[in-house]
Amino acid sequence: MAELTLWEPIREMMGLQRLMDRMIEETLGPWYRPAADSGRWNAPYVPVDIYTTDENVVILAALPGLRPEDVDITFEGNTITIRGEFPQPTEENINWHVQERYYGPFERIITLNIPVDMDHAEAYFENGLLKLVIPKAEEIRPKKIKVLAK
Repeated sequence: MAELTLWEPIREMMGLQRLMDRMIEETLGPWYRPAADSGRWNAPYVPVDIYTTDENVVILAALPGLRPEDVDITFEGNTITIRGEFPQPTEENINWHVQERYYGPFERIITLNIPVDMDHAEAYFENGLLKLVIPKAEEIRPKKIKVLAK
């Protein structure tokens, strides 16, 4: 007996949107993403690396030209938000020949699927690289059992 499958046009359109997003990102480069409120391609895409160790979740974010006081990190639920602003050059009488770097506010939102202990998170800033070290929640850390002879 043949089985009927429900057609879900919204789900198919979301797949098309992901394909278009990937095509535009490959064309314009990783620094360009649509602004959350406008849909225009004018907000920077802050590149990050995220990895885990037995004890921590580590997030590395490239923020060239910023200082620690220029960056705001918030945690709500299972979402980390990194905000700041890349400052405009302050030199007088600039005649731009090429201007590819983004200036202005940015926001990067990262959703974690691992329970973490944000009360003990630490953030470091060195040479334009933000390193956020977040301990995993105790209940998901690997436990070692010592083997005893009997």
